Amino acid sequence: MSKNGEPTFIFTDSEAVPWQNSKYAKGVRVKNLGKANGRAMQLVQFEPGATFPMHEHKGPEFVFLLEGDAVQNDCRLTAGWAAVAEQGTIDANFRSDGGCLFLFHYAL
Repeated sequence: MSKNGEPTFIFTDSEAVPWQNSKYAKGVRVKNLGKANGRAMQLVQFEPGATFPMHEHKGPEFVFLLEGDAVQNDCRLTAGWAAVAEQGTIDANFRSDGGCLFLFHYAL
C-alpha cells in the first residue's frame, strides 16, 4: 500500500538487488524481489549439490526454473519447467545436482 493507503505498484530491478545467503540451507542464495498482500517473490540460486531441508508448505508455492536442474519429490525439473505445490504438501529433499536458478513465489 502507498502512504495514503491506496493500492500501488512495486517495481524492482533484479540486477540492483544483492544476493543474500539463505537462512535455511548452505549453497543457496536469494534475491528478494518484493512482497504484497501476504505473498513474496524471490530469485533463488542453488550451487551444485545444494539441498533444502524438509519442510511443509504453509501456503501455495510456485517455482519456475530459469537455468540448470532441480529435483523436487523425485521429479527432475529443467529450464522451462514449472512446479506448483499446494498448501500442506511436504518437500522432503528439494535439491540441485548441477546448480540452478529459479523464480519463486510463495505465501508469507
